[in-house]
Amino acid sequence: MRIQALLWLLICAVVLPAAAPADAPEVDDLVDLALRRAPAIAAMEARLEAARERIAPAGALPDPAFELMIQNEGFPDWTVGEMPMSMIGPQLSQAIPFPGKRSARREAARAEARVGEQELEALRRAVAREVRVAYAQVYALDREAASLDAGRELLDLLAETVAQRQRVGESDQEAMLKTRLARSRLEERARDLVAERAMAVAALNGLLDLPVDAPFGVVASLPRFAAPSAAWDSLALKGAAELAVREAEAAAAVMRLRAARADARPDFMAGAGVGLRGSMDPVVTLRLGMELPLWSGSKQRPLVRAAQAEEEAARADLRQARAGVRAEAARLLADFQRAEEQILRYEESFLPQTSLAFQAARSAYLAGRGDFSTVLEDMNLWLEARAGLARREADRFAVLARLDALTAPAPTPGNEGDSQ
Repeated sequence: MRIQALLWLLICAVVLPAAAPADAPEVDDLVDLALRRAPAIAAMEARLEAARERIAPAGALPDPAFELMIQNEGFPDWTVGEMPMSMIGPQLSQAIPFPGKRSARREAARAEARVGEQELEALRRAVAREVRVAYAQVYALDREAASLDAGRELLDLLAETVAQRQRVGESDQEAMLKTRLARSRLEERARDLVAERAMAVAALNGLLDLPVDAPFGVVASLPRFAAPSAAWDSLALKGAAELAVREAEAAAAVMRLRAARADARPDFMAGAGVGLRGSMDPVVTLRLGMELPLWSGSKQRPLVRAAQAEEEAARADLRQARAGVRAEAARLLADFQRAEEQILRYEESFLPQTSLAFQAARSAYLAGRGDFSTVLEDMNLWLEARAGLARREADRFAVLARLDALTAPAPTPGNEGDSQ
């Protein structure tokens, strides 16, 4: 009766998965928290605000200049009020940029701010992606840890069975030693999992701006992303944040080139002043002038050529980004298809077959017909199948998280989950 009870417990341990408390936060909540707290996002938002503040000053007029003029005929004698050409008074002058300069500078600054907007969006997507990928990694480690816990329970039951058979002379010392060795192997892997999980949680806490040792609950399951039905490369070309950044940079390069060409034109100068001559009538002066671009060959023209080169570089970067996005979409599609096929293989083949093989080996051993080494080997295969399935599930989730970051805008804090 005792052997039958032990067999029943072993079968239940195989059929019924080990329960793990699902006390980890939902991944969508973590993404929302990261988007609110990530220092990198806060820094990028501050830089964007600074870029926006530079738009208006870029097109502003230069500050006027105030001067006090003294003109004294018959110096060193003071002759103001006595001589017609002696006078004292204020003068005001204003530099006037060539028409189109101010608007070109303003548009260039506005284009730079648009680059910052796209970079912020790209960073937000990257943060959301990294949170989800790290979450999937913790899930795989937690599921493997649960499998190891089930393996230890099974080994305890096997050890008791071996000890009972040894007492009645039906087993040798080798089976007990192999049981202990197998448990030591499980403890070794369990310790590795503790370290790997600590590193993964530290990375996740870093994204959340939390202490690296902040506790993190067990991840028992992953939400399922719906794979898009449209061509992934088309979705990526339409929605990739990197492309949006490169397009904004190309547009900004065009605006900088226009501003450089406008700056090559001469500025004007206007001024007015009043000369006070004591009892004589005051003198009013008006001045108009313009810059003489005598040194444009060593100043403005090189800047125009530099802006042209930057525009060409930006367009080349954009072409390279398009090629990279297409390649990334193809790689993600291949990874997703592989993960889907492997998950199906685990669910339909590896898990049921290793489970049946393990049960058969145990039954044969308990009946006195099988070898104990086969029991341990089949148990290890069953544990590996469970851990392998979790890793494939994590891989699939990570692929779809990367695709979501590649093709869809980052969720707005407080409304996370809209892209699911």
